[in-house]
Amino acid sequence: MRRLLRAALAAGLLATTAVTAFATAGPASADAEICDQYGQTTIGGRYVVMNNRWGTSAQQCINVTGSGFAITSQQGVGSTSGAPVSYPAVYLGCHYTRCSPGTNLPIRVSDISSATSSITYQYVSGATYDAAYDIWLDPSPRTDGVNAQEIMIWFNRQGSIQPIGSVVGNATIGGRTWEVWRGSNGANAVISYVAPAPITSWSFSVLDFIRDTQNRGAITNSWYLTSIQAGFEPWIGGAGLAVTDFAAAVNGGGLPPTTTPPTTTPPTNPPASSGCRITYATNSWNTGYTANVTVANTGSTALNGWALAFTLPAGQTITSSWNAALTGSSGAVTARNIAWNGSIPANGSTSFGFQATHGGSATAPSSFTLNGSPCTTA
Repeated sequence: MRRLLRAALAAGLLATTAVTAFATAGPASADAEICDQYGQTTIGGRYVVMNNRWGTSAQQCINVTGSGFAITSQQGVGSTSGAPVSYPAVYLGCHYTRCSPGTNLPIRVSDISSATSSITYQYVSGATYDAAYDIWLDPSPRTDGVNAQEIMIWFNRQGSIQPIGSVVGNATIGGRTWEVWRGSNGANAVISYVAPAPITSWSFSVLDFIRDTQNRGAITNSWYLTSIQAGFEPWIGGAGLAVTDFAAAVNGGGLPPTTTPPTTTPPTNPPASSGCRITYATNSWNTGYTANVTVANTGSTALNGWALAFTLPAGQTITSSWNAALTGSSGAVTARNIAWNGSIPANGSTSFGFQATHGGSATAPSSFTLNGSPCTTA
């Protein structure tokens, strides 16, 4: 399926028709109906609800409530091998010149300490659609136009439709397993996380999905989160679909950097570890992979400064890393702690990761040494 960017095909209309809608829309009362093509309004003094009928001239109406919306009429018909007809949604942040009241978005990824959300969907049978939760990011703090990276979380899909691109593997995020797709619609890159079965209600960390996308090399800490959106992409039908409850919050304060972190000078002769265990987990696709490395101190004394040495198998080359300072990108590699994770208490652990290319296999290194002492592997 080749789904174009919501509203991208109608960019000219968004510059005219939608502006009028923005200027005239006000806070929604309970059970307010919107049938205007790009009609929008605010709810709870915090979120924006938009009709966003961008791919069809046929009627679509939504009923706006105090906590979400429901599709009351959707007359458009889209090809299941092409794009959906619309994206009615509720959002926090900025979308095509309209920002939700009092939002702190866009916000740089490195400045986010937490980003959480809760969502409850209502589904119907007999229609072709996906329940799409969207996270938008861009290299600049953009509040209009097309953002560079879209993260889609498919809570449900009905009918013969599929995400943009192709399957690149699986991921476990928020205690759930997702099928991961990756591609581009020609205007922006898309990474989609598809649930194996419908999810009706969930409270989760948006930041977990952003970090997984970052670990895949799609974005960096210097990018900006611009909006968080939840709605539906209908192809055929859709009356009765509803977001009955939506909430989202993004807090600043910042997490330790996870891309090209500042390095610290390790001890000239760091103390030998009396025991260590390495857990090495990979997520691979085509010609690349990400690795998450957990360093556990199984000794009886704390480590104050650590250096983990290993040798990558032939054909593997590291392209980026997080939570450690790496020396070498292929062959012999040494990962050293950075400022905030240099101390590992007895029976404690820390983790770092990297993205790399491979020539056909993401085989793990055969051995690891921590501060010169060999480690066991889990």
